[in-house]
Amino acid sequence: MAGNAGIMAVVKANGYGHGLNEVAATLSNGVEIFAVASLAEALLLRKNERKTPILLLSAALPAEYGEIARHGFIPTISSLREARLFAKKAPRRAPIHFKVDTGMGRLGALIGQAEETLQAISRLSLTIHSISTHLASADSDRAATLKQLKEFERLIPHLLAHEPKAKVHVLNSAATMLYPERSGDLVRAGLALYGISPVPRFQKLLRPVLAWKASVTFIHDLPKGHRISYGGTYTAPRKLTVAVLPAGYADGYPRQLSGKGASVLIRGKRCPVLGRVTMDQIMVDVSGVKDVKIGDVAVLVGKQGRQEITATEVARKADTIPWHLFCGITARVAYKYKG
Repeated sequence: MAGNAGIMAVVKANGYGHGLNEVAATLSNGVEIFAVASLAEALLLRKNERKTPILLLSAALPAEYGEIARHGFIPTISSLREARLFAKKAPRRAPIHFKVDTGMGRLGALIGQAEETLQAISRLSLTIHSISTHLASADSDRAATLKQLKEFERLIPHLLAHEPKAKVHVLNSAATMLYPERSGDLVRAGLALYGISPVPRFQKLLRPVLAWKASVTFIHDLPKGHRISYGGTYTAPRKLTVAVLPAGYADGYPRQLSGKGASVLIRGKRCPVLGRVTMDQIMVDVSGVKDVKIGDVAVLVGKQGRQEITATEVARKADTIPWHLFCGITARVAYKYKG
């Protein structure tokens, strides 16, 4: 993805809603390390992924340090206090990931305290596996991103003076696309792994991994003036043929799409979503689609014929982001994997 940098595959949140272990199995031979959010996710991943290191991106509770150490997971450490507590539970030379806060305001030692903190941590019986920071707006604010990058790059030689073998990583998917020359030892690939570009102009280089489909379960004709769905927010402007699909906000199809011009694909044609998205079902206008039948496949996200409804399009209409859309797909949606 960026020169000779290795890939840290971010598979948190159930592989961004794509299936944690299925995604990891597909990527296993091409990545250097996996990243998850929590101990619980790391344990799920370790059941099937035996060889690749696993890093925890979020802060862990002190009560979890013992189990993290037993399994050889790599915790994110931002302070000397955390490091000392982890060292008490961990075997000698256990690996940790040191985080620096250059402007995200979430985890990490502040720039002015980072070297002193790492120097103190280096005296403990731990191994600094890697050092990182997190870019707050790589896909949207070039000036702020460059400021973060420059501050981190000025700091890195001072940190590596204490831990010369530590790997350095800073670039997420967007930054990897926009600033590949600053890749460090690893790049943290998240959304891009799933075929969605956080930078629109690069989408042509990627192919989405996920297609979300439902089947038509009911078809009926409604007269002009008939109201559709809760609250009667949509009134048929003419006689309509309406298909019902068994997908709603309980499946993760956003209720915020109600009245926002969302569509699905049936027989290769765009069919508008009518009225409010309900918990279990949506209604769509199939008046312009010939020979629609019960059981026909409707594409909520993905391609059908020459048409495509992207996750980015759906997310934008719901006033959210593709990450949120993917992570919102619920457990009652059936997954089928190719290969």
